[in-house]
Amino acid sequence: MAANQTSPTSPQFSTGLSLGRVLIYVLLILCALYYLAPLYVMLTTSVKSLDEIRSGNLLSIPLNPSTYAWSKAWGTACTGVTCEGLAPYFWNSVKMAVPAVIISSLIGSVNGYVLAHWKFRGSHIVFTALMVGCFIPFQVVILPMARVLGMLNLANTTSGLILVHIIYGMAFTTLFFRNYYVSVPEELVNAARIDGAGFFMIYRRIIFPLSLPIFMVCFIWQFTQIWNDFLFGVVFGGSDAQPVTVALNNLVNTSTGVTEYNVNMASAIIAALPTLGLYLVAGKYFVRGLTAGAVKG
Repeated sequence: MAANQTSPTSPQFSTGLSLGRVLIYVLLILCALYYLAPLYVMLTTSVKSLDEIRSGNLLSIPLNPSTYAWSKAWGTACTGVTCEGLAPYFWNSVKMAVPAVIISSLIGSVNGYVLAHWKFRGSHIVFTALMVGCFIPFQVVILPMARVLGMLNLANTTSGLILVHIIYGMAFTTLFFRNYYVSVPEELVNAARIDGAGFFMIYRRIIFPLSLPIFMVCFIWQFTQIWNDFLFGVVFGGSDAQPVTVALNNLVNTSTGVTEYNVNMASAIIAALPTLGLYLVAGKYFVRGLTAGAVKG
């Protein structure tokens, strides 16, 4: 009777496993194609001429691909007097996002380290207040922030936008780092204290070297939030400090009599490239960092 039983390595079991795996792969491929279809339409439309866009199908392959729309979107193929591409605003976003991401992540790292391993009276209240700050809508802080920027003479400047994003993002970064540092054994920190290490020595020699996964989480999170922000950019950014999202909105909604779909698509892709590239390069660290501090001990 034992010979008639189907073992886990029998052909029937292997065939069933292979069929199930094939179905899973087919489903995943269909889902990927569904979500990549808009990106494909954007890419193909951006290299088509207006005549081809009007007469052809959205999913059709470009017959005579051209980079003219990309050049015009960037600002190197403008022929009009007032024509201006995304280039200066793109670099405004870079100058705004990079310092804001680094500074807010470093401040959040120190705050999380304090709240996790240097408890003080009222530390739970501070942590609760920071968590509440994560849920405050953008619209609530517009008026008080505008007043503060005016008092500091930072209104309509890139420095003012950097300050806004540092302050607004500090609650999120502190929450991320605190939850991650709680998983660092308290015995390790206490042993360093016994050996005479102080606050900054423990942070520099023990905590900071363990923080790469959560730093990647904060970098990706903060960069995405800051780069894609529109409200703060349009409210606090002057004509010379507007980020790329505001410039993209102005470009798409500019009425010139003819809607240049190819230029609009190229502009949208240019504005999205940094965040897309960041996720492609460091996306795996985002999931790894989020799960690294999920369990203490």
